[in-house]
Amino acid sequence: MFSKSKINDPAPKPTDKPAPAPAPSASTGLVDPSPASGAPKAKAPASTLSSDLLITGNLKTAGDINVEGQVDGDIRAHLLTVGEGATVKGEVVADDVVVHGRVVGRVRGLKVRLTSTARVEGDIIHKTIAIESGAHFEGSVQREDDPLSKNSGAKAKMPEAKT
Repeated sequence: MFSKSKINDPAPKPTDKPAPAPAPSASTGLVDPSPASGAPKAKAPASTLSSDLLITGNLKTAGDINVEGQVDGDIRAHLLTVGEGATVKGEVVADDVVVHGRVVGRVRGLKVRLTSTARVEGDIIHKTIAIESGAHFEGSVQREDDPLSKNSGAKAKMPEAKT
């Protein structure tokens, strides 16, 4: 919601030394334009799975995914947005989960939001949750401090009787 604007950032002070220019590569003599290894990488744009796409299999990324089509499999991402016409059949694990469409399976996230058009059939394990009026939800809701861990939401198994 909030973004940091460069308008309020102070200009470099005259006493600040400019960053040294990159050295030419020994093999080619050309300057490498890539940032220094300590510099943060620019965030990649979200991957969008279009509405006519059907994926059968699991998806895993450190980035963001917008699902507009259908995924039959588990999804693990940083930010997952399930579009209004989208369907995900499998477990969803993300730092932030926003559901506008349909999810059939467990949802695990630090922040989970079900909008008014959401349909979720499965358990939700979260740190914070928001459910808008009109959302359809069938399952249980469980709050945990670390909902992304592998053991999160696992119910204790009863020992099986031996015969």
